[in-house]
Amino acid sequence: MPILTKNLPYNRISKLLLSSALGAASVLGFAPFYFYPVSILSLVGLIYLWRACESAKQAALIGFMYGLGLFGAGIYWIYISLHIYGGMPRIMAGLSTFLLAAFLSLFPAMAGALSMRISSNQKHAFLIAVPVFWALADWIRSWIFTGFPWLTIGYSQLPYGPLAGYLPLVGVYGVSLVTVLIASLTSALFSKNLTASCRRGAIAALLLLIITGALLKLVTWSNPDNQPFSVSLLQGNIDQSIKWAPETALRTLNQYLDMAEQSNSKLIIMPETAMPVLSNNMPPEMLDRLKQHAIKNEGDILVGMVERENGEYFNSVLSYGSAETAVYRKSHLVPFGEFIPFKLVFGWIYRDWLNMPLSDLSSGSTHQQPMQVAGEKVAVNICYEDVFGEEIIHQLPAATLLVNVSNDAWYGDSYAADQHMQFSQARALETGRMMLRATNTGATAIIDTKGYVTAHAPHFVQTTLDGTVQGYTGTTPYVRWGNWPFVIFSLLVIALLWRRNSIVRQ
Repeated sequence: MPILTKNLPYNRISKLLLSSALGAASVLGFAPFYFYPVSILSLVGLIYLWRACESAKQAALIGFMYGLGLFGAGIYWIYISLHIYGGMPRIMAGLSTFLLAAFLSLFPAMAGALSMRISSNQKHAFLIAVPVFWALADWIRSWIFTGFPWLTIGYSQLPYGPLAGYLPLVGVYGVSLVTVLIASLTSALFSKNLTASCRRGAIAALLLLIITGALLKLVTWSNPDNQPFSVSLLQGNIDQSIKWAPETALRTLNQYLDMAEQSNSKLIIMPETAMPVLSNNMPPEMLDRLKQHAIKNEGDILVGMVERENGEYFNSVLSYGSAETAVYRKSHLVPFGEFIPFKLVFGWIYRDWLNMPLSDLSSGSTHQQPMQVAGEKVAVNICYEDVFGEEIIHQLPAATLLVNVSNDAWYGDSYAADQHMQFSQARALETGRMMLRATNTGATAIIDTKGYVTAHAPHFVQTTLDGTVQGYTGTTPYVRWGNWPFVIFSLLVIALLWRRNSIVRQ
């Protein structure tokens, strides 16, 4: 009877549904939950299903369903942005969110199919191929079509898991590889055909990977520089639906001015586009008050505004105070949010369906220097630029402090803000620098060099988060080499597996 029923349609459907459920469960490994073992266990289940597949096509389908569960549950907030705040019709917003999740699901599908193909003649090689192809798929997802590396599996392990210790060495994609390798080795332990010696080897490898990661967390990669100083992170809690309304602009300007003048900190930071006016339209008397207040505090104020220059618009941060005024312009823009790719093809979507201000910005230089403010060299990044670790290190090791300014009000009361903060935690770990996050509605936070949140403002309230921070110097291996060691290693492993599989086939 088992032979007769194993290929029945309902059995195949149950496997697909199980795969999707495993993907959805993996979201618990990410912020705001941080249950990092869950993501590994979900991968164990996925790899177990993959190992029972009879073809690469079956593996691709199971991987795709896993992805639908992962991304469907993990980035549902895209719908909120498109429909609630963007004004897109409900059906189109739902369809667009589903299509994005489906596109992202192609990457785990590809990882499963390629792993199956490259190990068709050597079963144990599958356990090695899966981590390499999965991590490479995560990496490719970070740059293809400008990149969307949300829910990269390596993030699920930080900052609390032992595997977070690998981050300063190999970055988040290297941690993805180690994470899936641990899941792969764990799934092997459930194999009935595994010999005793192989079982002992798998257990030893698991212990070695976990213990090494835990020990690496104890390593100090950077050193304090100068003296600790005070900082204030302003969270204005301006509702996205009225943020750019002309009738509320002056009220918003006065609100942030009042919040800044109530702070005695050496460094005061406002969120992304905190001031809802062009920089050259900012009332001169307000700018003078900001500058004089910062000088009184013997420090500086960072202000998020939109600049206009030669007919182009930039999402920028400008500094005012004791130091000479400096400017950072966002270089990695959000497709369909800050610029319109293939404008001739997609421009009608903005004209007919969406109501998103500042949807056609210009990008700043990819190699900008840190700001010299408050006695520190500050590497500023705007919004989801902190998702791209290889871009953050452009300002390092010169920078002594990282600052992210964001406005995640577009995503309502969802997981998005906490997931975004987890990216900042990764950047702090990778670089050995503290990260300061000033946001409109949350998550406003101070993050230490180990990726731990030391202070966190409540979401959706107007508040100022005060704290004491420290600049750091030093260079982690990731700052020095970026993602290249991981990429080269992965390609070499694939080449060896392909060659060995070819030899076995002959």
